[in-house]
Order: sequence, then structure tokens, then C-alpha cells
Amino acid sequence: QVQLQESGPGLVKPSQTLSVTCTVSGGSITTEYYYWSWIRQPPGKGLEWIGYIKYDGKTYYSPSLRSRTSISRDTSENHFTLHLDSVTPEDTAVYYCASSFGPPTPNLLTRRRAYNGWGQGTQVTVSS
Repeated sequence: QVQLQESGPGLVKPSQTLSVTCTVSGGSITTEYYYWSWIRQPPGKGLEWIGYIKYDGKTYYSPSLRSRTSISRDTSENHFTLHLDSVTPEDTAVYYCASSFGPPTPNLLTRRRAYNGWGQGTQVTVSS
């Protein structure tokens, strides 16, 4: 059973880069056909899918966030990291990482049942 644990800075100032890391246990992030996603939930709003990094290191991002988003990984540490540039208070959210075998179904990107692993989430607040 794959387990995921997010970690982040808690507080980020506007215009800075937000970086949150997901550490994976019980499996390798290079295991074939596994996809590792980032999803967030702003206060009072629904879940928003951000993007994923595949087992082979390739990435895909939500069109709405693509210009500010990158996902990297460290295979030696078995973790992957979301970087979100030029943040504003609207980026305040709980950030979750999730795993799926194969790409998450496009119309289920924000549904937990599309994933076989889901972290507990980490709160990131953007404020000066």
C-alpha cells in the first residue's frame, strides 16, 4: 500500500515561489505506470487538479496553472515536489498529493476514487 505525506512551508509571501514536497513510502515513484498528482483545495472551494509527474519523469499540468507550475522529483529520496511561481493569496489552499496506476481519468481528476493513494494534505497560506 502506497503512502504519501506532504510537507510544505506553511506560509509564503506574495510573488514568491511555493514549494511543497510529497514523500512516498511503500512503493517507488519510478514504478512503471504510476502517476503522481498534485491537487489543492482553497478555503470554501472545491478541489482543483494541478498536474502530475509520471513514473518516467514526464509531466503534465492543468492549462489554467501551466504557466506558473512545475513538478520535479528526487528518485534517490523517493519524493516529488510542486513548485508554483508568483503566488497570490488566491493560491492559499490545502495541497494534496495522490497516486494512480495509469493516468487519472480526465473527468475524475478531483475525485478521490480516481486515485489509489492520497496524502493528508498540507496547508499553505499566501500572505504578507
